[in-house]
Amino acid sequence: MPDMSASASLAMTHFVTLAKEVDEDKVTPGVLGFIVFAAMALAVWALMRSMSKHMGKVDFKESPGDETSGENTAEGSSGKASPAKG
Repeated sequence: MPDMSASASLAMTHFVTLAKEVDEDKVTPGVLGFIVFAAMALAVWALMRSMSKHMGKVDFKESPGDETSGENTAEGSSGKASPAKG
């Protein structure tokens, strides 16, 4: 089996010389960074729009027929839980 440390050493030597050529003051995220940021922003916008639409469908008010007294508030007057609307 070939010696892996020799090939790893050669690869590291090659990458170190490339790293020395890069000017640290001019390194920017570039086009790929912009595309990733734009995709994440678009995903957040779509999720917020969807959440807003779903929250608009939620009915927070109880209907007049659902009002019960004291002990049966969670189950209703018939003893059965009311089905979820949706």
